[in-house]
Amino acid sequence: MERLLFGTGGVPHSAQSGSTVDGIRRIAELGLGGMELEFVRGVKMGEASAREVAETAAAKGVRLSVHAPYYINFNAHEPEKIQASKVRLLQSARIGALCGAETVVVHTAFYLGDPPGEVYNRVKKYLKEVISILRQENNRIWIRPEIMGKVTQFGTIEEILQLSAEVEGVAPGIDFAHLHARNGVVNSYPEFAAVLDKVKKSLGRAGLDNMHIHFSGIRYGDRGELSHLNLKESDLQYVELLKALRDFDVKGLIICESPNLEEDALLLQTTYNALAKVS
Repeated sequence: MERLLFGTGGVPHSAQSGSTVDGIRRIAELGLGGMELEFVRGVKMGEASAREVAETAAAKGVRLSVHAPYYINFNAHEPEKIQASKVRLLQSARIGALCGAETVVVHTAFYLGDPPGEVYNRVKKYLKEVISILRQENNRIWIRPEIMGKVTQFGTIEEILQLSAEVEGVAPGIDFAHLHARNGVVNSYPEFAAVLDKVKKSLGRAGLDNMHIHFSGIRYGDRGELSHLNLKESDLQYVELLKALRDFDVKGLIICESPNLEEDALLLQTTYNALAKVS
């Protein structure tokens, strides 16, 4: 992408209906640039609907991403659960590509008490298998393992960046709210800048030119994420993050997952644009 675009995780609350097509139309009316399709409870969209979504998004100039179902765990101890996880990710990527989405965000695994290194190798193995199938189908959609907000979940920034560096077709899904909730820090300009510097060192300038970011307010405890909050109800220093994104000239899509969706997405976009006038 040529710049950083802002959007919502799901259909905006103010859309005419809860349909994806109406959501895209409302995103365009609001002056936002993107929307994430939430397949988190399962991929329930057919091919005809997906093509209508693609046509609408192209006509309105709205960029799309997809969030795969929550019911994925590539560290499951049962083979049938691994297979089901692969099927769900493949379904998300196939329908997502038909929608014109460029990215599939995925929660990849739980540690389940296993050594993190072993979990990493399993996640890497199964992601490579999924991507191999997609490439045979000429599907070039990005698979983005997400930085997770609970310490029981696979998905530290180091794990995600290593996967992205080692597996072709994988790129990071960086959730700054999760990153903050996971360790209680990463909430200042120097810390946000350090994260972006890690991305650049791991993936080069291309990593900063092709970012997919989740952001929201967040409530957390000793074990990490508890729930999402609206930005102004949270301790997250969103202005400092936006300053870092601007200073690093980050390009891509930032998806707002606050409960108020478009309200905070617009707040982020307006604040980001105002920073350009100050600098």
